[in-house]
Amino acid sequence: MEKYICDVCGYIYDPAVGDPDAGVAAGTSFAKLPDDWVCPMCGAGKDNFSLA
Repeated sequence: MEKYICDVCGYIYDPAVGDPDAGVAAGTSFAKLPDDWVCPMCGAGKDNFSLA
């Protein structure tokens, strides 16, 4: 699965890790993240992410 980078702060969403603090299990692709998911570092929305 592909990684995505936050255009605001540089955080990289890695599907192999997920976002456990937000209840996102490892193995969750970026496309399957909830629409209201935000960057855990800066709070930017999914629309502020690009393919890494």
